[in-house]
Amino acid sequence: MEKNKNCVKNMHGHGPSPIPQEGKWDQTKEITQISGFSHGCGTCAPQQGACKLTLNVKNGIIKEALIETIGCSGMTHSAAMAGEILTGKTLLEALNTDLVCDAINDAMKNIFLQLVYGRSQSAFSLGGLEVGSSMEDLGKHKTSQVGTIVSTEEGGVRYLNLTEGYITKMALDKNGETIGYEYVNLGLLLKNLQDKNLTKEEAIEKSTKHYGRFDEACRIVNPREE
Repeated sequence: MEKNKNCVKNMHGHGPSPIPQEGKWDQTKEITQISGFSHGCGTCAPQQGACKLTLNVKNGIIKEALIETIGCSGMTHSAAMAGEILTGKTLLEALNTDLVCDAINDAMKNIFLQLVYGRSQSAFSLGGLEVGSSMEDLGKHKTSQVGTIVSTEEGGVRYLNLTEGYITKMALDKNGETIGYEYVNLGLLLKNLQDKNLTKEEAIEKSTKHYGRFDEACRIVNPREE
């Protein structure tokens, strides 16, 4: 039989499916064509902690990285190392780099998939997001938004930390249900403590605020002592 006589041709010119990237639809074939801003979350092997990884990628190069972890002390220190490792690498280099902690490596895998499939936060933002955008997630005082709540069947719920800060008091209504709380914004507190015109007590007072219907409380509870 004559060679290749019955060959059925493939559609070589079709190319990859286009993905949304920074306001455009791109058919990406090389890692250097990937651009985007997104987040990825991962857990460590025994799932005793988690990492939220934020990357800002321009033409395949990681220009900005934000690593937030909650878990063991080793994980938080690994985040410091990952911060030194990630920027300047291509997205593929970072994927194939040991980022020390399983949770951070897992987050890297998840964010890689999002970016190469066009599932980024900046997919439809023309030109993408500028370097420094991840810092906006940290809020005015550049601290992670952390929520820590503990609850027991007998004692009920206790708010310890929420987005606004360190909870010092919980406000309850006549039914014993939470209607608000008092908190200290730790970022603002540290700033006020550096003000030589303020006493320690004044710095704390200026950093303390209320949320919800705190003024309507029938009872105030200290979540750490009661």
